[in-house]
Amino acid sequence: MSARELHCDTCEGVVLFEAPPCGDGHGADCPELACTGCGTAVLVVTYPARPSRRPVRRATHRHAA
Repeated sequence: MSARELHCDTCEGVVLFEAPPCGDGHGADCPELACTGCGTAVLVVTYPARPSRRPVRRATHRHAA
């Protein structure tokens, strides 16, 4: 099981959270954690860095005269 200290809103402090046995096969990387004090569950999700958005240049077509 994976464990880490996080703030629990129910316990109103920093407590140990553990990943329960994962039925989805994530192993130690399971995003579901449960507070060891009160049992409140949290889902920890990380997002990849967003690529910079550059304006898309569209080709211009010229009509024959």
